[in-house]
Amino acid sequence: MKNLELKKKLKEGDLVLGTLIISTSPFWPKILKDCSLDFIFIDTEHIAISRETLSWMCRTYSAMGLPPLVRMKSPDQYIATEFLDDGAAGIISPYTETVTQVKELVGSTKKRPLKGDKLNQLMAGTKNLDESLDDYIHKFNGDNLLVLNIESEPAVENLDKILDIEGIDAIQIGPHDLTTSLGIPEEYDNPNYLNTIEIVFKKARSKSVGAGIHAWGTPEYQKRLLDLGANMLIHKADALFFRDGLENDLNEIRSLVGENNVSRRENISI
Repeated sequence: MKNLELKKKLKEGDLVLGTLIISTSPFWPKILKDCSLDFIFIDTEHIAISRETLSWMCRTYSAMGLPPLVRMKSPDQYIATEFLDDGAAGIISPYTETVTQVKELVGSTKKRPLKGDKLNQLMAGTKNLDESLDDYIHKFNGDNLLVLNIESEPAVENLDKILDIEGIDAIQIGPHDLTTSLGIPEEYDNPNYLNTIEIVFKKARSKSVGAGIHAWGTPEYQKRLLDLGANMLIHKADALFFRDGLENDLNEIRSLVGENNVSRRENISI
């Protein structure tokens, strides 16, 4: 899948599926090639990845037809441009809450290479571009994606104003942070949480913006999220698939030889 195809599917409400890739091993792309993924999620907010490593990962996955969406460590317009230069298909901005943040991110991802005062005036609506420059800017940034993490009460409260800003391709629920902000940490079946994300999904789709979420439940739980209105699903992570598979096999081996289950699982929240 190419970037523009992913953008189109997000806008039209078609289902797109991805997963979080933590491993930086060069062997990993070959494994993922035939896994029916639509895109890859790479996280630099919680995972230590150098810029050089990130760049080869992005360019490799892009060449395979798996657009890499990269989450920054903060809603930073300058990091956003760096990651696009490094080969990211799109930027995921964490804990985004304000109109000001979103305008800066739209400017850095959809109006490059404009910078400084001219960009500020353009985003403030006090200056317009002539037709030829506007056409150039559109072509220069045409396949860049911008995804906003909605993961706090202030973000939900400001969502209508945020979605009025042109240039957003998708929003993405951060379940761990959002449940914590709501005062119900990790209660992913809590009616307050489920009602909140349903409202967010519906508002996003009403603006032809992709409605996304990163969740690590069962396929049945993921289907529940899709029924609530999501059309962009980041399913678990490579580390979780590895842990679950290894744990299940080792427990079965121990059971077959008469040993007790000694595994001690801890929650992983990203």
